[in-house]
Amino acid sequence: MPKLKNKSAAKKRFRTSAKGKVWFNSAYLRHNTSKRPKDMKRNNCGSQILKSRDAKVVKRHFLPMR
Repeated sequence: MPKLKNKSAAKKRFRTSAKGKVWFNSAYLRHNTSKRPKDMKRNNCGSQILKSRDAKVVKRHFLPMR
C-alpha cells in the first residue's frame, strides 16, 4: 500500500485544534474591500471554525497525517 501524503495546498489553508476542530481563514478580504459592507468585513476577520460536516471531509481526504 502506498504512503499517504498530505495535500500541500490544504496544509497551507487549514489547521486543526487540540480537540480536532478545523480552522480556516476567511476569503474576500485581500483587496477591493472598499466595495464590501462593513459587517461582512467584520464577520470575516480572523480565523473561523469549519462546519462539522466539511471538517470531516477535510480531515479524511486532505489532512490524513494529522
